[in-house]
Amino acid sequence: MTKTRKSEFRPNDFVVYPAHGVGKIVSIEEREIAGMTLELFVISFEKDKMTLRVPTDKATAVGMRGLSSPDIVSKALATLKGKARVKRAMWSRRAQEYEQKINSGDLLAIAEVVRDLHRTDDQREQSYSERQLYEAALERLTREVAAVSGIDEAGAAKQVDDVLVARAA
Repeated sequence: MTKTRKSEFRPNDFVVYPAHGVGKIVSIEEREIAGMTLELFVISFEKDKMTLRVPTDKATAVGMRGLSSPDIVSKALATLKGKARVKRAMWSRRAQEYEQKINSGDLLAIAEVVRDLHRTDDQREQSYSERQLYEAALERLTREVAAVSGIDEAGAAKQVDDVLVARAA
């Protein structure tokens, strides 16, 4: 039985997997699992030295998506310029919300986390958990900006940093 429905994702495409950020499809393979043949995307997350196999028919259901459009990247960078919105909720609840935004794979939500947790040198110290969430969000944002813009991560990091520094000034 051959599947006629062709997937929107192909080998060498960059994709965003919600829980892990930007990865690259290295191949599409078939594996027999419990007597059934499954077609799987093999996605490499080089930075994390991790490979993920996602059934092709479940890819969109788990939230895997193509890279954001340059337009969305511009909106995300514009989001960084906004004023930080910090709710007066307990940290544990805010941390949970930040975590959900980061793992949503939604670039604009990730940019909001970066904006809200960004600290300039003269602001109060960040707690360890704030720093962890900030760095996770920043890394996701930076990797996608790099992949969409076709620049290296260092260049994307500088681009993001320039926006954050300009906002603080």
